[in-house]
Order: sequence, then C-alpha cells, then structure tokens
Amino acid sequence: MAVYTHVSAETLSALLEHYDAGSLVSAKGIAEGVENSNYLVDTTTSRFILTLYEKRVDSADLPFFMALLDHLAGKGLPVPRAIADRSGKQIQEVAGRPACLIEFLPGVSVSHPTPAQGRAAGVALGQMHAALVDFGGARTNALGAGDWRDLAERCGADLDAIAPGLRARVMNELDWLDQAWPRHLPKSVIHADLFPDNVLMRGNSVSGIIDFYFACRDVRAWDVAVTHAAWCFENDGEGFHPHRAAALIAGYDEGFGLSAEERAAFTALARGACLRFLLTRAWDWLNTAADALVTRKDPLAFLRRLDFYRDADPAELGL
Repeated sequence: MAVYTHVSAETLSALLEHYDAGSLVSAKGIAEGVENSNYLVDTTTSRFILTLYEKRVDSADLPFFMALLDHLAGKGLPVPRAIADRSGKQIQEVAGRPACLIEFLPGVSVSHPTPAQGRAAGVALGQMHAALVDFGGARTNALGAGDWRDLAERCGADLDAIAPGLRARVMNELDWLDQAWPRHLPKSVIHADLFPDNVLMRGNSVSGIIDFYFACRDVRAWDVAVTHAAWCFENDGEGFHPHRAAALIAGYDEGFGLSAEERAAFTALARGACLRFLLTRAWDWLNTAADALVTRKDPLAFLRRLDFYRDADPAELGL
C-alpha cells in the first residue's frame, strides 16, 4: 500500500480548478510503490496521476525531476510529465505535501518479462541515455558506491538477524568493490531504478518509463547493470534467465551501446547494483514496523543475485 496522505474529493476538486483539466469525476488511491502517495484521477476530459511527495523525496530535488522529464518528453520518450497549471506552475502543495498532477500513460508492468519485452526495455534504456547526452541537470546519487559502507555500518550487526553471517558477507563485498569499482567510466544522468514495475508495456512495446525519483548523475553503465539485475532473474533472485539477459543487452546496444571498457567492468557494476538493493532492502527490513502499510522486500533476493554475478562468466550475462 502506498497511500500515506489522504486527499479529500473537495481538496482535489479545488486543485483541479487551477488547471485546464476538466472537473473531478473519480479518484482512488494506487497501492503500488513505496515512496509517495499516488491517486488515479479521472476528470471530465482526461485521466491523470496525482502524486504527493512524502518524506523520502526531498522537495528541493523536484525541479530537477521536472526538468528531466520535460527534457526526455521533448526528445520523444514516453515519460510522464508534470502538468503545469494555468500560471505555469508544476509543483503544488496538497494536504501539506508537495504534489504534482502528472500525465497518465497507458500500459501494464510485467512481473515475468519475456525476452522480447526485455529487449524492448533495453532499447528504451539506451534511447533514454542517448537523449540525456545533452541534459545539463545534476543530482548527486545519495545511494551511490560511496554511500554503501555507511549504510552497511548503520545496519550493523542486525544484518545477521536477516541471515546468519550476512554482515561479514556484506563487508567482504564492500572491500572487494572498493578495489574493483570502475570510477573512470563515463557518467550521465541515469534512472537508477529501472525495475520491471517502472516500465509500462503494451504487448512487446514500451509505452512508458516511470518513477524517476532515484534519478541522479552517476556511472552510465551502472544503470544498465541495475536494469540487468532487476529484469534477468526470478523475483526471489533464483532462476537467472540468459535469453532475457541477452535480449536486454542487445536492445541496449541498439538504443545506445556499451563500450568494450564498460563490458569489461560489467560484473563489478552488477555486483554493486546487487549490494545497493540488498542494503536498502535490509535497512527497510530492519526499520519498518511489522504493521506498516509498506510491504517489506526480501534483501536476500539480491544476495542470491550477487552470488550469481560473482561466479558468472561474462558470456552468460549476454555481453
């Protein structure tokens, strides 16, 4: 469940009066997602998403996100722009939260992608990277390689409550990544969270790329590695899908492409992707109350992925 802040029909109707968006017909909370409160809003003229930004999204970052989405939409990518009201304002305040009325994009997110859908996602990621070559915006990655050790230390010995010996495994991996991390690779603004639930599909075509709230400037090929780790396994981290992986990389090569240097560093990038999500899931696992509205995600699903990448031959990864 991801509706933390209630918005009354009266409040929503008053908000819509500032837009050329019709009048309110219906609104309902959207359960998916963990960061913000989201409502599906139908008006007499169209359909929108109302997003209220909760405490995990810094309101100071919102202009960056708005500029990023406007830039990508201007390049023809299927991303959901924030609608401007009649005065040109995109960011509002609703129920005491920063909020945006956002374009609705059709499509569904898939839980078990086919190779054809993996290829389409790779093409879309490559096209996004190509479109961002001339984007000048910048946002620091607060969950980048330089932050993982601090997060691990804050989790501390409690990691072993998730699985015996997990803390030692994490610290050993951090030591390895400190030496192996390819800091010299090209950087750009990246999505940094392109899981299947952040890609909308219509059949085998991508109809939307959503949820840019981890977007930042970092190693560009790491974005590919995050996507690879997210798309190419069963959800529990078991069952690597080589055909899906090969299709995703082939699609990315069509849309933009990995250099020989990026391919050589891909295993380290993928291991870093796994550690990042292992640690953030572990932190949420340890610090989310059992009766909270947010469903905790299993950190060990990314430990299993990490174990796979550690032993995998690059050819297995579709490179």
